[in-house]
Formats: sequence, structure tokens, C-alpha cells
Amino acid sequence: MKTQNLLSLLAVSVALVLAGCDDSTQEKAVRQTGPDPELPPAESFLIPPMKVPSGTQWKEGETPKVAEGLKIEKVAGDFKHPRQLYTLPNGDVLVVEAAGPKTPVSMPKQLVTGLVKSASGKGGEGGNRITLLRNTSGDGKTWERHIFLENLSSPFGVQLVGNTLYVANADSLVTYPYTPGATRISDPGTVLTELPAGINHHWTKALLASQDGSKLYVGVGSNSNITENGIGIEYRRAAILEVDAASGASRIYASGLRNPTGMQWEPQTGRLWAIVNERDEIGADLVPDYMTAVEENGFYGWPYSYFGKHLDPRVQPQRPDLVEKAIKPDYALGSHVAPLGLWFYTGTNLPEKYRGGAFISEHGSWNRNPLNGYRVSWVAFENGRPVGEPEPVVTGFLTDDHEQVRGLPVGLTMDNQGGLMIADDAANVVWRVTNASAP
Repeated sequence: MKTQNLLSLLAVSVALVLAGCDDSTQEKAVRQTGPDPELPPAESFLIPPMKVPSGTQWKEGETPKVAEGLKIEKVAGDFKHPRQLYTLPNGDVLVVEAAGPKTPVSMPKQLVTGLVKSASGKGGEGGNRITLLRNTSGDGKTWERHIFLENLSSPFGVQLVGNTLYVANADSLVTYPYTPGATRISDPGTVLTELPAGINHHWTKALLASQDGSKLYVGVGSNSNITENGIGIEYRRAAILEVDAASGASRIYASGLRNPTGMQWEPQTGRLWAIVNERDEIGADLVPDYMTAVEENGFYGWPYSYFGKHLDPRVQPQRPDLVEKAIKPDYALGSHVAPLGLWFYTGTNLPEKYRGGAFISEHGSWNRNPLNGYRVSWVAFENGRPVGEPEPVVTGFLTDDHEQVRGLPVGLTMDNQGGLMIADDAANVVWRVTNASAP
């Protein structure tokens, strides 16, 4: 009888959340972007309100929409969850295909969340491989593809240092010998260091090499929303790890970052910047996801506080000593937009206004009504700092009625011609954005 009651509760919950039944999220809009977002009072929910559009396919010849002065084209399709993109020195583009490892379901809320998120195409089988795209026409128009590396374990981040390719799996950082121009790596790889795994509530491991190649920075997300699985399993998580490229020895470089999903070096100052997915279940407009310069040994609040020193009372016992040190992020991107890709544009193909600014792929909300994200935005930088409001650059991933999703942007890179490439892990497509006047 208890099982039947639980299943009935789950059925009702799923029906409600799929219908987007959350009147509390229909309040007046609040300003959610920039250095000082509005932070309304926190709310409490038995079942977190959810709103996820159902998945649909792009029609033949249909593409996302782009801002004035740009055009977009499909490079290739039929991937298995393309998550990250990486451009090699010779112009080849690596497409990392993966979905998360299976994780145990310990609460009804997790089951409901999983069912709802899968409805939009955020679930599904990943390739656990890397595909190589080679531009054979020299102008970004014609690409051939090769299966480059297989038998990976939920890979995400990838970096090349010299002739060593580093791949960040969900549970380990692995090295492979790379030969310039090669279209396949058959070497089984060597584990440089283990990475925090276990439950893997957040499994993606973003990866960035230092500018001299001696260090690797790994973004490791938390094992929970807000320590509901216990603080013990958060060891070395919600952090950016610094790994010695030669020995594999590592340390926590910065902490309190709930889920740092992308990192880049800001081109003018050379500082490390990251995008971070913040916590859920306290309201449609809490807590804003953000991007920020990352200070060595800095603490950014999770789980005890958010956006600086705003306390989250759900976490017990509290740590006022850490809250006192919590660094306020530099720039809010909006609540629940789920930023997964960050790219500082240094090319010359796109219009001049984009040079030096940051492109951010927003994978989209699943627990907010109205929806938020589902686009690639751009933020201008001046003197190494973000300025102004985010501008939508690539949209149309949602249908106009916001009831169906055609695509979900994730990884970003720039090809050797200066085009912006976007991994779409719902449509299983790679898109390329260029100047509208380019041939």
C-alpha cells in the first residue's frame, strides 16, 4: 500500500510539474543580471516547481536564429549528446559526446526531477567518445568526421598541451599521446589522477590548461543541491582543482563554487574566469547563476551562503567563519539559466563589437516558470571586466510559444577561421556562427 501511495504521489507530482503549475513564479520580473542582481526572499517547496518544454526536432533546413550581422549553419549532426568542443592547433575540432553516469535515486524528488528533465531531451544515451571534425574546404564550409577516441567514461573537458591530450572523465583525468594531424587515437590512455566521483550529482568535469601548460584546472560540481546527501561526500567538490600536469598532484584552487561548468582565461588580463550553476529549490529568481573571476584560495559561498554573504538556512550547522569570507561573484547571468559553455572571442570573423567579450551558452531552466535561458548570450568586457547587459546572440532553441525545445546549447569554441561553433546536445548537432557578409 505504501508503494502504491508513493507511486500515486509521484504520478500527481509529475503531472503537476509538467503542466508548469507554479503560480508563485508568475510574479513581477526582477532584475537578474549584472553585478548587483535583485535577490527576493527565499521560498520553500515540498516538490520543487518545474517547467520543461517537450522535445521536438528541427525541421529540414531550420536553424536557430542569430543576431543582426550574423548567420548560422549546420556543420554536422547525428552525434550522441555533443557536450564540449575543442579546436586543435591544425584546425581540427573535437566534439566530446557524453551523458552522465547512472546515479542512485534516493528520494522521490530525484525521480520526479529525472523524469521531467528527460522530457526535453536532456536525458538519453551519450557516445562516451570524441569525434574529430576536419574542415576540408579551408573556409569552414565542408567538414569530414572521424571517430577520434572511444571507450571514455562520461567525458567533458579536453585540453591539448604539447603532444599530450588530457581528457576529464567523470571520475578521472586521463592522458593520451597525440600526433599532429592524426584522425584517431588507439592508445588506451593513462590515468593522471582520480577525480571526485561517487554519487556524481554533478558529473561534468570542465578542464582548462594554464597558459604555460604546467597546470590543469578542473571544475568539480557538488554532489547535491544543498548538502542533502551529507557534507562528507562533498570532499574536494564544489571547487576548482589545480592539477600538476607532470605528477598529477592536486590541490583545491578555489571553493564554494556549486557547479563550475566552464573556465577560460580572460584575454586582456590573463585572469581565470568561470561560469557557475547555483543552487535550486528556493524560488524562480534564486539563485542567479553567474560568471566570475576566480581568486586563488577564494571561497564563493556554497553551501552556506549565496551571491556573497546571503545565508541559506537549509544548511545546518552553519559556518559563519566561511560566510564571512565569501566572495561576491562578479556578474549574474539570471536564475536557473544553466550556463554550460564559456568562450572569450578573440577572432576577426564576427563583427568587431564581439571581440574580447564573452559568449555564454545557456542550457536552460527546468525548474522555473516562465522559462529562462535556452540561448547563447554575449557580455561585453572592458578593461578585463564585464559591462552592460547580456545580449541574446543565438536564439530559437525554444519554439515561439515556449512549449517545445528544439535544441540545447552547451560547448563553445572558435574555429581557425574565426567562426563560433556551438554544440547542441538535444538536436545532436554542431552549429557554426559567422559574419553574415562572409562568403
